Amino acid sequence: MKNLSVTTFIHILFSVAIAVLIAAFILFISWDRDRSKIEEFKRYQLISVTFLSKLQSYPNKEELQKLYKELHVKPVPRKELKSLKEQIQKNGKTLFSGGASTGNVRVFEINEKHYINVQRMSYNLMLEDDLPENYYFEIAIASGVSVILLLLLIYLAVLKKLYPLKKLHRQIQRFAQGDMHTRISYEHDDEIGKIAKSFDDAIIHINQLSTSKNLFMRNMMHELKTPITKGRIVVEMLEDESTKKILVRAFERMNELITELAELEKVTSQSFEPDFEYLMLSEIVNESKEILMSQSACLKVEIDELALTTDKKLMALVIKNLIDNAMKYGTGECVMLRTNYSIVEIISEGPALEHELSYYTEPFSQAEKRSSGFGLGLYIVHNILEKLGYRLGYRHDEGRNVFMLIPDKE
Repeated sequence: MKNLSVTTFIHILFSVAIAVLIAAFILFISWDRDRSKIEEFKRYQLISVTFLSKLQSYPNKEELQKLYKELHVKPVPRKELKSLKEQIQKNGKTLFSGGASTGNVRVFEINEKHYINVQRMSYNLMLEDDLPENYYFEIAIASGVSVILLLLLIYLAVLKKLYPLKKLHRQIQRFAQGDMHTRISYEHDDEIGKIAKSFDDAIIHINQLSTSKNLFMRNMMHELKTPITKGRIVVEMLEDESTKKILVRAFERMNELITELAELEKVTSQSFEPDFEYLMLSEIVNESKEILMSQSACLKVEIDELALTTDKKLMALVIKNLIDNAMKYGTGECVMLRTNYSIVEIISEGPALEHELSYYTEPFSQAEKRSSGFGLGLYIVHNILEKLGYRLGYRHDEGRNVFMLIPDKE
């Protein structure tokens, strides 16, 4: 029940309510039919007993009229008796039969009318049932139908009231998928309207923050690039090779950090979409080697020719970052890149990670910051892999750290 949507819950609730009402009316109709038959039998039994007892005293015409009135019957005119008897013989249905040795009473039904034949001594009366018709059953049915229709109207009204929630959900989904220009509007000032307005205000605020962040990042990177470039030019003029080497490495590291920030801004943008293409793993590995900063490092490659549908530049950046990390933090001389079926593994010697992998995929990880950089390497890798349909795995096996690029389908 907790995972049911509000709309589904309302569908179920009203469906059950309507089904219960319909079942109740079916039971009521069945009960009322049985009750009517029982009451009808009792009434004709009363008529039978009353007439057979009264006729014993040879009542006069006035007494008979009074009896007719009390029992709600009326005599059939003489001119209609013959045709009525013929109809009874052909199509008459006996509803009741009762009496004693001194007389009997039979009730017939013809064309939905009831006729009572009383025979007692010299009396042979043919009476028509004149009981006033009541409309209790029809009133009950009309009331039931009205209640069901009212329930249906309420059901439709509730669904109409909830419909804007679907529209609101679609608009929020568009915003979540990167459509930063989505605006949420609602005409009425009810609870849903207030929620829509709050979301719209939040979208405006998020857009303003995003615009400010992007502007700040671009200006900061631009302003940092200029002094770094000038510094490199000045450093090249130095004659002291040891000092020159230290300064060059410092400027290179600053340039690396700026590149990390640029990549972070790119891959974490909501509007960013990878450029998927069909290519071989070897092409990606070659691309990674080209952008790898440490050209003199030992890298062993043992890969099968795997065909991938991915973004070449982003996947190359992922492999480059993982190789770079393995070289920085590994204790061995070489790093191995290999495939294990459809899984790409980057292996280096070294102690196991102190924390769970999720700790290192958070931005500004303290473990990475203590070494070098901003602690963004694995965070960038994690975000890129999510967009490419992969996940980052890790295990420590016989003194070696193994980072794995695992397709989501695995």
